Amino acid sequence: MNAARRREIFERLKAANHHPTTELVHRSPFELLIAVMLSAQATDKSVNIATATLFPAADTPEKILSLGEDALKSHIRSIGLFPTKAKNILATCQILLDKHAGVVPRERDALEALPGVGRKTANVVLNTAFGEPTIAVDTHIFRVSNRTGLAPGKTVLEVETKLMRNVPVEYRLDAHHWLILHGRYVCKARKPECGRCVIRDLCDCQDKTA
Repeated sequence: MNAARRREIFERLKAANHHPTTELVHRSPFELLIAVMLSAQATDKSVNIATATLFPAADTPEKILSLGEDALKSHIRSIGLFPTKAKNILATCQILLDKHAGVVPRERDALEALPGVGRKTANVVLNTAFGEPTIAVDTHIFRVSNRTGLAPGKTVLEVETKLMRNVPVEYRLDAHHWLILHGRYVCKARKPECGRCVIRDLCDCQDKTA
């Protein structure tokens, strides 16, 4: 795929959605961090249901620590792996207080040093909370990048590296959200809806649906 086709892909995705953003409901970098931590192997919808009760009760590191593990679990019990996620959230809150004055850091190394926070989560926070032109490669972006030929790769890091190199600079800030939403609602894993895809003629996939 050449540069002209890649640019056209993002021009069309932008035309279809001028202001893409995460579907995780949050009001602060801290709430976003917790929501993304909870979203591992869970849907945004299920996370939003859980945080709808959690965040009104505890929306800062201090308040979550005050809740304690049992109360925290009661809020997130419907989410997969909730016992481990609760422990990681509590440990993260303690580190935020001890090392960052209760504020979510905007440096990658500091974010990835938090329990339960990997590269993908760090990229989401850096992009959505702090406006950094990072691209967090989840299953949707990995699939879309490989299926379309936009940034084919065998690993998440390889796809991320190619996207950061191939996505035109002016589209890089929002590329993460455009690709996730495209993969979630159009370029689906089992039954891609190619018939309503705005980039169908630019896609390298040979098995397009009607």
